[in-house]
Amino acid sequence: MSWLILVLSGALEAVWAAALHRAFQASGRRRLVPAAVFLVAVAASTGGLAAAMQSIPTGTAYAVWVGVGVVLTSAYAMATRVERPTAARLFLLSGIAACVVGLKVVA
Repeated sequence: MSWLILVLSGALEAVWAAALHRAFQASGRRRLVPAAVFLVAVAASTGGLAAAMQSIPTGTAYAVWVGVGVVLTSAYAMATRVERPTAARLFLLSGIAACVVGLKVVA
């Protein structure tokens, strides 16, 4: 159960990163709904990380949490055309994903 909580918390990291981007876009205007989503998602994400660290070692939990967040945040950025999906970027992100899976296998 801790691993499921950890992966979902990593996914919420991508949610709060996307919400932060939308809340403070280049227009300079603050948007309240994305800012509220950011606050809720960051609290839930870090809370889930804290809960998962009760039974998963801290270094492993943090690495998985960040890895899931990085991969999903980058995937979102590519899907919304904020970043280009270059071959190098896709290759390196798949390496991060493989390392996250590897940490689960050896933990």
